[in-house]
Amino acid sequence: MADTLAGTAAVPEYPMARAAGCPFDPPPDLTARQDEDRLVKVRLWDGSAPWLVTRYEDQRALLLDPRVSADITRPGYPLQAAAGGGGENNASFILMDDPEHARLRRMVTAPFAIRRVEAMRPGVQKIVDDLIDEMLAESGPVDLVEAFALPVPSLVICQMLGVPYEDHDFFQENSRILIKRDAVMEDRMAAHGRLITYLDELMGEKMARPADDLLSGLVERVRSGELSRSESARMGVLLLIAGHETTANMIALGTLALLEHPEQLARLRDTDDPKRIAAAVEELLRYLTIVHNGRRRAALEDIEIGGQVIRAGEGMVMPNDLANRDPAAFAEPDRLDLGRDARRHIAFGFGVHQCLGQPLARMELQVVYGTLYRRIPTLKLAAPVESLPFKHDGSVYGVYELPVTW
Repeated sequence: MADTLAGTAAVPEYPMARAAGCPFDPPPDLTARQDEDRLVKVRLWDGSAPWLVTRYEDQRALLLDPRVSADITRPGYPLQAAAGGGGENNASFILMDDPEHARLRRMVTAPFAIRRVEAMRPGVQKIVDDLIDEMLAESGPVDLVEAFALPVPSLVICQMLGVPYEDHDFFQENSRILIKRDAVMEDRMAAHGRLITYLDELMGEKMARPADDLLSGLVERVRSGELSRSESARMGVLLLIAGHETTANMIALGTLALLEHPEQLARLRDTDDPKRIAAAVEELLRYLTIVHNGRRRAALEDIEIGGQVIRAGEGMVMPNDLANRDPAAFAEPDRLDLGRDARRHIAFGFGVHQCLGQPLARMELQVVYGTLYRRIPTLKLAAPVESLPFKHDGSVYGVYELPVTW
């Protein structure tokens, strides 16, 4: 049974608040825990008290450890919200263990293979260039989130899945509810239900008129009996949300970070070397690490770390944003340095559950970061940083709006 320490003031609450004026850095209370100990208890929304794993090497080791479970139904698993929120009672494969996790994941792995993703690069380049053309046609400041950061990955994932882009307002609105930390359970369940219904109806259309897209590929799995229609709809929801939310936030927040570090922006703007652009993407992923709810796991057996034992049935929270700022893994980790070799970051997680879509995300960010600042070299903020609406209430961090001009 999960350990609970409700009402115990000595146990810090998680997630923690960022410091005012430090929008890119992990919360100072979180960083302080890393300085103090490798493991520390934290208190979640429901009073449960899982272990917070603070160090980079420990997180990597645990995410590879077969004694650690991603199965949301396991005793001690540290829930992010009440059961049912975000569809957790109908868990996607990312909340399962092997062999079921591997069986379902394999069904959607091929479209995200590096070779297949690289073949998409010219199309993504055209999307980026067209959206920049539309921005430049505007006479006044524009919101980079609405005009560029959201449309780029939304158009890409819609084309990949076979989802009509004209429905983007619908799925973006509902996905925002699902990743909002303080959304009530009823709202989460309603949003998830709307998306499931939408994808289920779309799967029905694909069964009648299959096309050359990922959802049509899932239809064949349904017909062969490898996958149920409800499983295919849940998989579609996962891919649709993950395919646009994280990349959109990286585009906007990465741009803001670069505007606030002009010497680093100049290094990126003044190069057309694909290797340097790719390195810049990895450093921005490390520096920002926008998934801020921590990787959640449960111990299947007793596990010892640095003399401390995580007991079977206890939960673990592994904040990758903290691990990617571990000075034992990255020198001067709080400094944004586009010349750094940051390839060992764990912004996409680690082990068998690491992000399926990371090749696509990397490619999109390489195209965006390699194009936007070169084509608009005078890009600048049109509002003070302190006035920007940051997503402190989201499990995926970013900004709701980013007014820019040139």
